Amino acid sequence: MSIDAATIRHVKVSSFGQIPAWLWLGAGLYAFLLFASSGLLNDSDTYWQIAVGQWILDHAAMPRVDAYSFAMPGEAWISSSWLAQVLYAASYSVAGWAGPVAVAAGGIAATFALLAHILERRLSPTYAVLISLAAVVLSMPHFLARPHVLVMPLMVAWAYGLMTASERRQPPSLWLLPVIVLWANLHGGFVFGLVLAGAFAIDALWNAEPSQRRPLALRWAGFGLAALAACCVTPYGWGSILASRRILDLGELLRLLSEWAPADFSKPSAFELTILVLIAGALYRGIKLSPPRIALVLGLLHMALSHGRNLEIFALLLPIVVLTPVSQQLGLQPDRSGRVTLGSAVVLAAALAVSTWTAAAHGTYAPPHDQSPAAAVEAVKSHNLRRVFNDRAFGGYLIWRRVPVFIDGRAELYGEKFTMAYYNALERNDVGRFLGLLQEYDIDGLLLRPGTPTVGLLDHLGGWRRVYADDVSILYVRGGG
Repeated sequence: MSIDAATIRHVKVSSFGQIPAWLWLGAGLYAFLLFASSGLLNDSDTYWQIAVGQWILDHAAMPRVDAYSFAMPGEAWISSSWLAQVLYAASYSVAGWAGPVAVAAGGIAATFALLAHILERRLSPTYAVLISLAAVVLSMPHFLARPHVLVMPLMVAWAYGLMTASERRQPPSLWLLPVIVLWANLHGGFVFGLVLAGAFAIDALWNAEPSQRRPLALRWAGFGLAALAACCVTPYGWGSILASRRILDLGELLRLLSEWAPADFSKPSAFELTILVLIAGALYRGIKLSPPRIALVLGLLHMALSHGRNLEIFALLLPIVVLTPVSQQLGLQPDRSGRVTLGSAVVLAAALAVSTWTAAAHGTYAPPHDQSPAAAVEAVKSHNLRRVFNDRAFGGYLIWRRVPVFIDGRAELYGEKFTMAYYNALERNDVGRFLGLLQEYDIDGLLLRPGTPTVGLLDHLGGWRRVYADDVSILYVRGGG
């Protein structure tokens, strides 16, 4: 039996020509992040995230007290992102730094593929992909190999499930509960999922007939209680919720952490342009939203303006919140989209698997040099230093190298008072406070960045001497004239 050229061409078209746009978007974004972007490792916290995950794997237990800092010995601390840390640690064990990059890239790609797939149900594939790409641009500064990127697809699925139930004047499906269980074990931001449930419950009551509101309110309340209980299905139970609350109690400190800093419009940015375009479009086309949806939009905008790390929440959820009213008022209709066939799915999955293997085998992945003071840490060990006052940016690497730290990126552990004292001493050059910390914690070494204001002080201060310096770090030890 022979197969002619026309048949082969037909198979190729049926296998690949009908692949939906959302799947192409996800595959393309994954490949881009895997091969063209080294920024996924551009965060020193990735070091300690993997270290904690490896500890969990090695000990088959969950951390409950701090074991990495000499400044907070025995302080209560739990890892609400334990499952994400285990995934990153396991992937690192298998493929080196390419492993965490692939895991993070997969979570990001799945997020925006899912968003485009949701939008395609009401819009044309072209509009769906363009909106999703705009969300990619807004979210890109926070594309890092950290736990939050693994819960982004769960957040999108959760919000869409709530919105669908609201518009159908029904309570959410109980099948959503496993989503928030997984979210609660991957990242502490699951508390926001409970807030979303309350917001869409109000939207559902607004959409319902007056006679239906009381029974519907009771059913949504039942779902909310079930979701709250589901959030406790973690190794820490109710403690996961309490731990997430500690982040919001950091007060003034939140303004000093770059990811929690408020939006800055002193220079043109994609976020500012997006807000202006959305306002202009809403005014020009006369878009109307119900009061609960207006409150949701304003709440998302407030979150993004207040804290930079919420920008991806705004970018991902705003299209879902306004999808139905905008598509109805503008008369937008979905076009016939492609479909995923078994053959195309297998070939695409194989292509991505080969790409991942190639990247792991031949790629040169590593965290940035300026966050990895390898030579200085060797000097720390050679001098047998036990209590090193370190720059916060080096905390993750020190934990990775099993050197006790003074401070690292776990702000919820150190709290506002301790971290503000550290910041004022080191960055604001408060000499009295700086010297007080060195004495209080019996510091025998300092590992600082060259541009730190207190470096000049130490060079002229009796009792400390340089033993190592390069373009990344400077190490001082106690002693000398």
